[in-house]
Amino acid sequence: MPGGLLLISTRLPLVTGALHTDGRGDRDGPRVDVRVTGGVIEAIDPGLRPRPGETVVDCAGGALLPGLCDHHLHLHALAAWRGSVPCGPPEVRDGAQLGAVLAAAPADRHGWVRGVGYVDTVLGRLDARALDRLHPSRPVRIQHRGGSMWMLNSAAVSLLQLASADHPGIERDAGGAPTGLLWRADDWLRARLPSTPPDLSGVGRELTALGITAVTDATPDLDDDAVASIAAAAGSAALPQQVTLLGAPLAAGPGAIPYPRSGRPGRAGGSLAVGPYKVVLADSGLPALDDLTARIAAAHRVGRPVALHCVTEVALVLLLAALDEAGVLPGDRIEHAGLVPESLIPTIAGCGITVVTQPGFLAHRGEDFVRDLPAAQHTDLYRCRSLMSAGVPVALSSDAPYGPLDPWAVIAAAVDRRAGDGSVIGPRERLDAWRALAAYLGAPGDPGGRPRTVQVGGAGDLVVLRAPLSEALRAPNHEVVRAVVIGGELMSGD
Repeated sequence: MPGGLLLISTRLPLVTGALHTDGRGDRDGPRVDVRVTGGVIEAIDPGLRPRPGETVVDCAGGALLPGLCDHHLHLHALAAWRGSVPCGPPEVRDGAQLGAVLAAAPADRHGWVRGVGYVDTVLGRLDARALDRLHPSRPVRIQHRGGSMWMLNSAAVSLLQLASADHPGIERDAGGAPTGLLWRADDWLRARLPSTPPDLSGVGRELTALGITAVTDATPDLDDDAVASIAAAAGSAALPQQVTLLGAPLAAGPGAIPYPRSGRPGRAGGSLAVGPYKVVLADSGLPALDDLTARIAAAHRVGRPVALHCVTEVALVLLLAALDEAGVLPGDRIEHAGLVPESLIPTIAGCGITVVTQPGFLAHRGEDFVRDLPAAQHTDLYRCRSLMSAGVPVALSSDAPYGPLDPWAVIAAAVDRRAGDGSVIGPRERLDAWRALAAYLGAPGDPGGRPRTVQVGGAGDLVVLRAPLSEALRAPNHEVVRAVVIGGELMSGD
């Protein structure tokens, strides 16, 4: 587990000897004690005495921060990923290794093998025929590293009856037979697989140990079962984090809680909220301008902002044109902004729209970007500094499991922008470590907004570090997390 934390659950924490940062950079403030009661910060003072029943957390001169918020990840995919077979780098780099891991992989209780993280550098196009040569005996499904495509062997194609199915994401050859490739068909696939929503408790523990106290699930078009699963876990011992859903049905108004609450009594802000409405601009089939404009306008009419999945330059141009027609609602977001030409930065800034991006991809797969994209576009990748300098609110996030979950690794990637091979991608887009951390400190409903600070009346979501902030930011690493308080309860500590 990150940081080697022992997970516990204790009410009424008193944090002592903490360096109180002021939210204006990496300056370390005076030592204070902080009392959390009823889910909120009751007092900040250098001389608080323990009350009966309080658990004392000694910071020993470490910094005290508000809990971090990952503004874009996928909870169920993350839980499923942790229980799947890795099929790409660094674990698997060629066909021989892929065949070996599939042969050794345990099947689920229905006999299926589930793989994740495949990338074309392993064995090229992995259709049913290619997979059959590696592992024909059991049904196999492997998700591409980008998350938008599944690859099936012939046994899986037969069980799913792809030959007679009519989903538009089913790729077919010239004769109309399915090739084994499925594009953006997660909901369709889930409905046909003998499975149940994965247990989120392991994800909750991992997030907590990293200092993450709030998350935004960016999975589009969540069905009733998926929403019910997240609703049941959110704010509980399984998933103590506050959760915002982008994929909740459009009819769910902004900030509404149309699902059963499961959070702790007194938790500030509740444990589950509806966020902007997720709209995917899939590069495999971009929508027409009129259709995209209509979807944005429909969300705005019910008072709900939009979160627009956008990776390429072509998608960004289309998105900005649609927003020009439909107008911008406060809270509208661009998810990813994978490629942003410099010429479009003033337009983005003029819109007043937020960007939620993932520089962790540079460390995770930067060498692939360098290989596959023209050199002129390297600076356009996952921009941070130029967008912030133009006045665009920018939040950092993981896109886990498709990118690295660890926020400290994402912060480091935003600072050094190094690929795995050591090359630097877009050095002018580097952030200083404080600005990168601050991009994780926006409120759950205000990504890229003013960084939250530890203050009386604030939510009792806190991260205790092992070192002063100035020291922790010299080399960001998750091992700096000493203890975490969520909703006024000590959830993890030494």
